[in-house]
Amino acid sequence: MKFIGIIPARYASSRFPGKPLADICGKTMIERVYVQASKELDEVYVATDDNRIADAVAAFGGKAVMTSTEHRSGTDRCYEAYRNIGSDADVVINIQGDEPFIDPSQISVLKGCFDDESTELATLVRSFDPSRGFDALFDSNTPKVVIDNNMHALYFSRSIIPYVRNHEWKEWPDKAVFYTHVGMYAYRIDTLAKITSLPQSSLEIAESLEQLRWLQNGLKIKVGITDCPTIGIDTPADLEEAIKLCRTLNTDL
Repeated sequence: MKFIGIIPARYASSRFPGKPLADICGKTMIERVYVQASKELDEVYVATDDNRIADAVAAFGGKAVMTSTEHRSGTDRCYEAYRNIGSDADVVINIQGDEPFIDPSQISVLKGCFDDESTELATLVRSFDPSRGFDALFDSNTPKVVIDNNMHALYFSRSIIPYVRNHEWKEWPDKAVFYTHVGMYAYRIDTLAKITSLPQSSLEIAESLEQLRWLQNGLKIKVGITDCPTIGIDTPADLEEAIKLCRTLNTDL
């Protein structure tokens, strides 16, 4: 089975314009993501709608493909990129462009989900660390996931799921296993074509989570578990934390 990694990267952002080109210890964020992904994948592209990002990718020797400015999601951008590239890969891996310390093992886990021939699409989850406390679990910017016994996602929510009955809410992290979503996806090509043609669903609109559109339309999402911590950069403040981590690691990731 052949895999291709695609990193959606747009320049415009209400909270952090130009984020992919932010400097982290001498390298742009997009370069750090690209280098990490290339450790696990033979073929990686940045899918962008801005020549400044495409030029930056070319400058470090990477591959970029131009896509429309009209896409609503990274999933839509990935599908156009796949078609524009003319790839013959069986599976597209959608890699977050704002997680510069992504671990190649996470991509490996996602690829492993397709050892099951019935897998249509897949994503990653991480066990929540109870020591982080209820406030971190309650954070609506951290989607939660419940999974079935066959490692398929049952539901994603910005609320805390499952509900732990007969216990005070502050005790919940110690009373149940909670999984948080790691926003990396992989799709078989026919499945990617299908989901990008689906209209937004009521659950997706309610929670602002595109994967609920897929579940609501009857698709199964295979789940892989990762223990690797990652840092997602949404704001300039997040960037400062990433720079601090980079300096602490003292590594040329």
